[in-house]
Amino acid sequence: MRTSALLLSGGASTRFGGAPKALAPVGNRSAIRRMVDLSLDRGYDPVVVVVGPHRGPIAHELRELRVDLVDSERWFEGRTASIQAGLEAIPDGCDVLFWPVDHPFVSPRTLERLEAAADGDALGLWFLPTFEDRGGHPVLWKEDVLPKVLELRTDAPLRSLVPELGPQVRRLAVDDPGVIAAIDTPEAYRTAYDAWRARGEE
Repeated sequence: MRTSALLLSGGASTRFGGAPKALAPVGNRSAIRRMVDLSLDRGYDPVVVVVGPHRGPIAHELRELRVDLVDSERWFEGRTASIQAGLEAIPDGCDVLFWPVDHPFVSPRTLERLEAAADGDALGLWFLPTFEDRGGHPVLWKEDVLPKVLELRTDAPLRSLVPELGPQVRRLAVDDPGVIAAIDTPEAYRTAYDAWRARGEE
């Protein structure tokens, strides 16, 4: 099954001080550049980047890369509205790796683990990485999940689908603190960045 990547950077980064989290440095790249590079390296096609108020600087950052930029015109209604805008750009017949920009420190090994788990599991639909028993991002959705996400209210959280899917949500333990390292604030970003550098990853 073909896999696409849906990278979400559609918010206003209010808690981050108003500067786009997507452009926060991760080593010698920006957060969104690293995420796009890893997605292209894995062969995800297409790589869709959802943008909102910070479209201009993010588009400039990605200007030379093979990505599809999607404007989330209803970003202010909630994250699900931006996810739905991105899913509309995904071709039929694709599984989707959904990766929010507030988790830029994920190891490429985690992407490999999610792919392998999905490839080897005919019944699972939603593959959720966990670290120390805490669920994180990115998640991998089989194609059958996508209509359910599109049917959600724009202000409904994704987790509201989890009870409906029940055992088809597979929790995958990974040795990657990046899956739970959300950079919602500058302080959280600095903590996550220092931990990532200490692991010696790129």
